[in-house]
Amino acid sequence: LCCQCGVPIAPNPANMCVGCLRAQLDITEGIPKQGTLHFCKQCERYLQPPGTWIQCTLESRELLALCLKKIKASLSKVRLIDAGFIWTEPHSKRLKLKLTVQKEVINGAVLQQVFVVEYIIQSQMCEDCHRIEAKDFWKAVVQVRQKTLHKKTFYYLEQLILKHRLHQNTLRIKEIHDGLDFYYSSKQQAQKMVDFLQCTVPSRSKSSQRLISHDIHSNVYNYKSTFSVEIVPICKDNVVCLSPKLAQSLGNMSQICVCIRVTSTIHLIDPSTLQIAEIDGNTYWRHPFNSLFHPKQLEEFIIMDINRVQEKKKGAGAGARSNKHTLAEAWVQKTSELNTDHQYFCCTHLGHILNPGDLVLGFDLANCNLNDEFANKMNPHSIPDVVLIKKSYDRTKRQRRRNWKLKELERDREGTDTDDERQYQDFLEDLEEDEAIRKNVNIYRNADVPVESDTDDDGPPRISLAEMLEDLHISQDATGGEGANMMT
Repeated sequence: LCCQCGVPIAPNPANMCVGCLRAQLDITEGIPKQGTLHFCKQCERYLQPPGTWIQCTLESRELLALCLKKIKASLSKVRLIDAGFIWTEPHSKRLKLKLTVQKEVINGAVLQQVFVVEYIIQSQMCEDCHRIEAKDFWKAVVQVRQKTLHKKTFYYLEQLILKHRLHQNTLRIKEIHDGLDFYYSSKQQAQKMVDFLQCTVPSRSKSSQRLISHDIHSNVYNYKSTFSVEIVPICKDNVVCLSPKLAQSLGNMSQICVCIRVTSTIHLIDPSTLQIAEIDGNTYWRHPFNSLFHPKQLEEFIIMDINRVQEKKKGAGAGARSNKHTLAEAWVQKTSELNTDHQYFCCTHLGHILNPGDLVLGFDLANCNLNDEFANKMNPHSIPDVVLIKKSYDRTKRQRRRNWKLKELERDREGTDTDDERQYQDFLEDLEEDEAIRKNVNIYRNADVPVESDTDDDGPPRISLAEMLEDLHISQDATGGEGANMMT
């Protein structure tokens, strides 16, 4: 019989029934039944004292370990058997932990007890988010500049940064009229960005630092670092005039060349011989040259007659020729001078896509003043009358049929104008026309535009569906109603 209430029981060392034993002894005494967890709303991390913030999903093993660490000292007197979460409403700011503990009591009897610990989630902003919210709190800034009127290189650079996820550590991205500023919380992250830029675009950089504070007792210095990256001022479709020394070193190229692409090097082609060359950043800064025209000075010509040149004898010391272009001789006329008989003769590298009657964009060198130190010293007979750049298509039709899109960096803009939109459309057209640039860019299918056949050869070049990625959209219903918010 139980020595307290007289109920018949199986013999045990305490000679008491379970009810009387629990009434006299509470093995959970001293273990707190309530606690507090600090949670950062911005980055959705929990504070692990003293100063570590960790990512935990609801009802995960990591969150369970964090809750148990809060009462670890109190659990040292008992033996923890089991622990688990009790479901709570995700928006309730409450977490309930169900614990099973054992402890040896009177005369070696082991008592097991189940109890609940409730945690209240309090909001507290972590230090990293504080810095992001404070906008001006940064340790390093990378200032990327290019002294051109066209932003094609920046649009290409933006897609590379998105593809390689280099924008994730930035505190802020600010767009100004001739470049971008990337703000970072550490100098190492900024240095990583500078190294990436030097590998992807021809550029040069210099760094400086400013002393903010200095602790003379612990000898700790606090600096703000600035990295200035200058990209070469040459864009795709620019006509450039090389120095005689540089042109000779590139295989006796003509001094008047067309830039067909800017990647980690500047890709040039001689429209009169199809000779190609690549110039890296170091070579450019040793022998700098400028663009002869701005993109706004492009004029529209119509092809009156065109003859493809099958073989042209190579000059002495000539370099490699392009296999993707076809050399041709063409007679062209400005669309603004169709009522006259004035025609121009030129050599072009676009013989593979041009036919009589096509519209083409180019630069008129015969009727312009070339304000360039190298061009002014050239023999006038060596300067072509017209340099053709690219075939002209109906832009509105291209926009309507474009069934793909690109992602953009989230950045602070000073203000956009119609010129920026026009330049962005130029960049999208370059992606459609140049497969080499397209390989480095993530292109997503636009579900809003219906899919058309890719076999239309008469229209402008298009990007095939095989080159596009499916943009990922996760709806809230995908994880089941209210429970969707429990997932991070």
